[in-house]
Amino acid sequence: MHPPSGIRKLVETALYFRRLTPDLENAINSELTRLGHVPDADFEALELLMAEMDAGRVQLVASHSL
Repeated sequence: MHPPSGIRKLVETALYFRRLTPDLENAINSELTRLGHVPDADFEALELLMAEMDAGRVQLVASHSL
């Protein structure tokens, strides 16, 4: 069994705190850029994050405070 990727860990953090901060968003973008592609498991994690944001259960916040 493989440990969670950096993207999935970042998504888990956003889901746990129910907030997507600029720091988390930048870290996710950096990982995506570094990888050059989105593995299926990471794509599913990102879809879940977007669905939670659309449902209002995760907020996009302007500051990095949790």
